[in-house]
Amino acid sequence: MPTDAFTTRPELAGTFGMVASTHYLATAAGMAVLERGGNAFDAAAATAFALHVVEPHLNGPGGDVPIILATAADPAPRVLCGQGPSAAAASIGRFEALGLTLVPGSGQLAAVVPGAVGAWLTLLRDHGTLPLRDVLEYAIGYAERGHPVVAGVVGTINAVAGLFREHWTDSAAQWLPDGRVPRPHELLRLPALAATYRRLLSEAQAAGADREAQLDAAYRAWYEGFVAEAIDAFAAREVHDETGRAHRGLLTGADLAAWRPSYEPTLSLDWRGVTVHKAGPWSQGPVLLQQLGMLDALGELPPHGSAERIHRVVEVAKLAFADREAYYGDDPEAYAAMADLLDPGYLEARAGLVGESASEQLRPGSAGGRAPRLPEFLSSPEALAASGELTDAMAQVEQVDARGRARGDTCHIDVADRWGNLVSATPSGGWLQSNPTIPGLGFCLGSRAQMFWLEPGLPSSLAPGKRPRTTLSPSMLSRDGEPVVSFGTPGGDQQDQWQLLFVLNHVGDGMNLQAAIDAPAWHSSAMPASFAPRQRAPRDLVIEERFGEPVLAALAERGHRPVRSGAWSLGRLSAVSRDPATGVLRAGANPRAMQGYAAGR
Repeated sequence: MPTDAFTTRPELAGTFGMVASTHYLATAAGMAVLERGGNAFDAAAATAFALHVVEPHLNGPGGDVPIILATAADPAPRVLCGQGPSAAAASIGRFEALGLTLVPGSGQLAAVVPGAVGAWLTLLRDHGTLPLRDVLEYAIGYAERGHPVVAGVVGTINAVAGLFREHWTDSAAQWLPDGRVPRPHELLRLPALAATYRRLLSEAQAAGADREAQLDAAYRAWYEGFVAEAIDAFAAREVHDETGRAHRGLLTGADLAAWRPSYEPTLSLDWRGVTVHKAGPWSQGPVLLQQLGMLDALGELPPHGSAERIHRVVEVAKLAFADREAYYGDDPEAYAAMADLLDPGYLEARAGLVGESASEQLRPGSAGGRAPRLPEFLSSPEALAASGELTDAMAQVEQVDARGRARGDTCHIDVADRWGNLVSATPSGGWLQSNPTIPGLGFCLGSRAQMFWLEPGLPSSLAPGKRPRTTLSPSMLSRDGEPVVSFGTPGGDQQDQWQLLFVLNHVGDGMNLQAAIDAPAWHSSAMPASFAPRQRAPRDLVIEERFGEPVLAALAERGHRPVRSGAWSLGRLSAVSRDPATGVLRAGANPRAMQGYAAGR
């Protein structure tokens, strides 16, 4: 495909600032902050708080966010971890006593410390310039005065309306105004959430005029004050979850008070003139690096859009994600294994396993001579019964069932400013369908603990105070030590498959940001899902129907089972870039679902 290929919209270019996100109202909030003199970090936070309001089925204040940032003063990308850990009372034994072999995908037992707000307040304190009021006013306005609700929110509420009416009546009170499901585009107001943010501002301003003191006071109010107190009281309630039973929560106010966001170095890999930066093995981020390393070992890629390229990329993804299952987690051994997993010799040996036919097996490698261990659950009768082939409905990544079980529900934010600051963030969790709405706060807790395994001895086994191995996976590229591109996408386990396609399109094939986003997409479903019920479909290759029948037939001949998805259905990528030599900034956003937008000048 040529670098000037047709796109659904132009790649934006300017010198002042760029904001891209998964919802146009949030993008507008971030751009407004840049226009009033804020920097990329102020704008990213304003965008994020707005997304809590306008994409509540994809993220919320009770959720999580990993952030990769680079500052004009220190261009080396680093990670700010807003992924909260499990409760101090969370243990495998506790779940075994309840007769559970998996953490439920909804309800109190799946809640971890909500890290999103803490991460954004920390980013604002350390790198922002504006007072909290100037950042929060857009989210408060959308919540207080209402915003035209998008069809995705309506569809999610409709799917769980019965659950809300029968069991989660606090959610029904908020999300079923006048007892009915909202209509697409009608104004939806969230007065309880607006009141929570207004109280947060009040407690911040009570600390005096100093901006940093206000942000510290807001943090204390959230993690030690009125928010933590409400969460502590709510978690003691029994809540009906996807098991069909009611369970009390494990999270306490003390868990919130004990946690702080952390700055960490990125993991990185050099690839064709750029350095690709990802979060550590508590995320799935390193799989992008492993895939790129294996593809490099296999030599020049087959032509863009060909069955040969799709086959090679899919088979490499299967190998990288098998390593994810065996080695990744918030665990010392996982960190120790990273150097071996990214070693060029190891990746070359792994790439040698790619054959002419589709593999159906999970094949982790022996990184550094380690004996890989896959969860025993994956060969259990329950897992085998849940695996097999995808239905057409399962091919759509963002979905929720009537019990509140969801997968792939996430947002993404990219921001660049005129001073050289760059941000990539992937907020998620705290979905309106993951837990009941907490009375008086207007938001719910998340369900990220479902990504733990209830088997001892694995890097991602549940343990008190441990971060779940999240699918959230922002990305950044640097060149010659300067950050040049931030990008990412929602999509659960698919995030680092779709981001791989973006890198191949943009860096490998020379497409501009928008063309790289618009290009037809695909992903494998062979890896175990990170979300309950943890199924896999070993032969299934979900592919946009823009690929013609000859490509699909050639893939089927190789042993894949092509599962047709909508022509514009896979991925919700966005990206921004900066040219350090000229100061030119660029941006692109996903046209799929007609919701994500970039703005800039």
